[in-house]
Amino acid sequence: MNKKAKIVKPIKDAWVLKSVQDCLHDKFETGVRNYTIFQVGKATLLRVSDVLKLKKSDVYDYDGSVKRNAYTIDKKTKKRNVLYLKPVVKDLQEYYDWLEKWQKDHPAQRVFTSEWLFPSFTNPDKHIDRKRYYMIMHRVGEILNIPYLGTHTMRKTGAFKVYEQTNHNIGLVMKLLNHSSEEVTLTYLGLDQETREHILDTINFD
Repeated sequence: MNKKAKIVKPIKDAWVLKSVQDCLHDKFETGVRNYTIFQVGKATLLRVSDVLKLKKSDVYDYDGSVKRNAYTIDKKTKKRNVLYLKPVVKDLQEYYDWLEKWQKDHPAQRVFTSEWLFPSFTNPDKHIDRKRYYMIMHRVGEILNIPYLGTHTMRKTGAFKVYEQTNHNIGLVMKLLNHSSEEVTLTYLGLDQETREHILDTINFD
């Protein structure tokens, strides 16, 4: 019998999100990289595979400053993505400085000069792969006793934040996720019956 697939949900509580971010950042030797992956995925709503294959040249100008936009092609849908990077400028700048210092302290690990934004620290000629990042998120889930973390957590969390903070503008979220229907987007956001009822409780039907 196949093992039941793990259900990955968005992080809806601010304190849980802060705990996950702190754990990613502080509990791993490569924590700043792991944390920045999460932040970029959350802010751009990219699929994890598309986040991990970003190159430094997509994100940084020649002087190391963060670009306003990055341009990618969605691996799954083949649609063009225009990424707005302003929400993660601070994270990307700190990551750039950290990566530069890491390579100075570990000259054999060419992570700063690697073309990849998120290089593998065991083989900097390649980017960190999805399986490795899943293991990192799984470990965070174990440490914090959160069973629903996975590689889709950052994208789902970002989408849920946009949904909540735009007065439930499902059309915008659907467009940002490159989804073909609102139903798909609502399911992706994990809007179960309890959540729908909570939203309905806030509406005046008089």
